[in-house]
Parts: sequence; C-alpha cells; structure tokens
Amino acid sequence: MEDRLVIQGIEFTSRLWVGTGKYRDFEETAKAVEASGTDVVTVAVRRVNILDRNSPNLLDYLDPKRYKILPNTAGCYTVEDALRYARLAREAGISDLVKLEVIGDEKTLFPDVCGLLEATEVLAREGFVVLPYTNDDPVTARRLVDAGAAAVMPLGAPIGSGLGIRNPYNIKIILETVDVPVIVDAGVGTASDATIAMELGCDAVLINTGIAGAGDPVSMARAMRHAVIAGRLAYRAGRIPRKLYATASSPMEGML
Repeated sequence: MEDRLVIQGIEFTSRLWVGTGKYRDFEETAKAVEASGTDVVTVAVRRVNILDRNSPNLLDYLDPKRYKILPNTAGCYTVEDALRYARLAREAGISDLVKLEVIGDEKTLFPDVCGLLEATEVLAREGFVVLPYTNDDPVTARRLVDAGAAAVMPLGAPIGSGLGIRNPYNIKIILETVDVPVIVDAGVGTASDATIAMELGCDAVLINTGIAGAGDPVSMARAMRHAVIAGRLAYRAGRIPRKLYATASSPMEGML
C-alpha cells in the first residue's frame, strides 16, 4: 500500500504488467493474467479484436473493473498508423493510456526513434497518457519525456528474444536521467530477468512472450509475479556492497 506505482496521477497496484498476445486462446490468456496478479494488461489494437463487440472479444474475458486495459500500437511502422490506432482505442472508450510503438525495422523490431518522438508529442498534446516503447538510450529517454511521455519503456532486449537485460548499465543511466517511471519492456525470458530489472530500480516490468511462450504460461505468470515482488523488495532493502575478499559473518569479539 505504501509503495504504489503512480503515473500521471493514475495509481497501479502491481509492478508486473502483462501482454495478451501469443496465447493459445482467450481462456488461457485470462488464466495467466489472473495468476500474474497484475492490474494492467496491454492489448494490441491492430491485432486483437477489442473494437468490434459483435465478434469474439478479448475484453469479454478481462473484467475492465478489475484490470486497466492499456491499448498499444504494436505493428505500426508509421507515425500516422500509430496515431490512428491510439485514437481508435480512445474513441471506443477503452483508455486514455497508450503504450506507443512506432517500429522502425521489421527484422529487429527496434523502434523508429524519430517517429516515436513525433507521435509522443502529438498524443501528449491531445491528452493521452503516453508510455513509449523505446531503445535503451538515455538521450532518447530524456527527449521522450521532454516531448510529453508520462513514463518511458526501454527494451531489455529485442522483442520476444528472451535474452534478459542485456545492458543493465544503460538502464541505470536512464533511471538517473529521467524523472518519470521507467518500465522495462521486451526481452524478459524468465523470472530472474524480471528480478534483475526490478533490482536495478525500474518501476515495473511488462512481459508478454516470456509468459505466453512458456511451456506452462500460468505457472510462469505466477513465477514472474513473485520475481517482480522480490526484486522490488531487494531494491528497496539495499544490497550489500560487492567485495573481492571474504568478510566473516560471525563477530570475532568475545571469542576465546
């Protein structure tokens, strides 16, 4: 209760956010989301049916009173497409929140930084709470905040790669550079990756493939839940310094 994540006045109860792509079906999605303990689920407006309520709909399986639905612009390669899908989601009454993606390369799925900055500025001006997916570059993170981003979401590794946090030093510099929440997005493959992100001081972790692609997504969702909690507690507790030589854990004074 005393350690809630707040983004632009919006309060979140969980620091693990969960994507909804790549599951076998909506039933499995709902079970994994519940097991994760999250209160935020991301939904690709372009790829998942959330706008046509007359067809099978993901939102029939996720209670909007229980979860904050975070529309994302996954699959958008132009500023115009990203703006259009963000606006469609808001017009459908889903959310003013948007996880903004403007992809620059089909093979790596790295962001188009110039397009991302442009789209962030436009959507922030229109009143959206913009959470941009970006690379792990501190300069870009600062410019996104200047453009109106409410948080920044640097990748830990390429989308869906499961490689973990490949450059923890850049993530740490981003944390020192911006004064908005930092949410690691992309690359988390297992529970220890999520813990590392949180121990660095990140405010949250967004995971999709690491859960949905696991042999048992529901169990992995549970593991990620505990990993994020453990990493946050360890960060707040403060780890001991690293030392080259041993230090006795038992006191030497008073021994015969």
